[in-house]
Order: sequence, then structure tokens, then C-alpha cells
Amino acid sequence: MLIVIGGLPGTGKTTLARLLAAHIGAVHLRVDTIEQAIVRSGLARHPVGPAGYAVGYALAAEHLQQGLTVIAESVNPLAVTRDAWREAGTGAGVRVVEVEVVCSDPAEHRHRLATRSCDIPGLPQPDWQQVLDREYEPWGRERVVVDTAGQDPRKSLESLVHRLGEPGGAGPGPRYGGGAR
Repeated sequence: MLIVIGGLPGTGKTTLARLLAAHIGAVHLRVDTIEQAIVRSGLARHPVGPAGYAVGYALAAEHLQQGLTVIAESVNPLAVTRDAWREAGTGAGVRVVEVEVVCSDPAEHRHRLATRSCDIPGLPQPDWQQVLDREYEPWGRERVVVDTAGQDPRKSLESLVHRLGEPGGAGPGPRYGGGAR
């Protein structure tokens, strides 16, 4: 199965993706990690553009073809990136579930951005205004929406696992894109 997790910076998507990966034993692909590796190699500077996503799609497809569950996590701001993740999953013949992580409380979201630490050395962190100004297309199809506002990360995980129907485990879960808010 491919679980595609997207959302604006500071919504909690990395924390949620890591918790989910540990919970279900999945591979976690983080586009920020891929992009920063490209920058460290000297091949590009920030913003990297589509290269990080292209590497992510290829790695996801390879892991899926090996029978592994993959959690692909990135801002995923455009329909074209969302479609490409979906194509990686459908091309591998697996179920694809899209998840949008949001923080519906602007004050909390802003506070998270201002106080978070970065675990990827050298990765530029956006400020609140950059998040507000960022291109982020509305989702044009159903997806699972997890609102992390006022919620402990474990509660967000619990909510997501319930809505996924324990992929690979206890139940069929929603079909592709099911379980929209």
C-alpha cells in the first residue's frame, strides 16, 4: 500500500508519518530528506524544484514492487505531484490512500513554525509568512484529512489508523481516497 501524506509546513505531517511508519512497519520516504541530500551533493540549491519529488516517486515504486508499504511524506502542494504519487502506487498495483494533514488553529500553527527544531542539517525552514504565501492547490479529490490542532500526536495517529482501517492488518479500510472528512 502507498500512503501519501501531504500538508503545509508545521502541520505535523512528519511526526505523524514517523509514528504511522513505526506503527505499521512501513518505509517512510520524506521529500525534505531527499532534497537536502541533493543540495549536499552539490547538484542543486534550494529550492530544488521537482528533483526531490522525482527521486521520491522512483523510490516509492521500487519499495512497493518489493511488497513493502510506503508512506510518502511531503508538502505535496500541487495536483501534478499528487497525481504522480498516485501513479507510482497504481503502477505498482497497490492501494493508494491520500492524507492531508492540517492544523485548523492558525495561532497554534504559527507557534509550531516559530518553535520547531529542524532535524535535517542545512534545511531552510519557512516562517509564517512564507507558509501563508506558499502555492498550495486545493485537493480536487477525496482524501483522509487529519486535523492536528489541539491534539497530541498519538491521538492524531489513532485517528488516522482508525480511518485507514489498519492497512495490512485488521480490516479492509477505505478504498483509494476514501474516508474524506
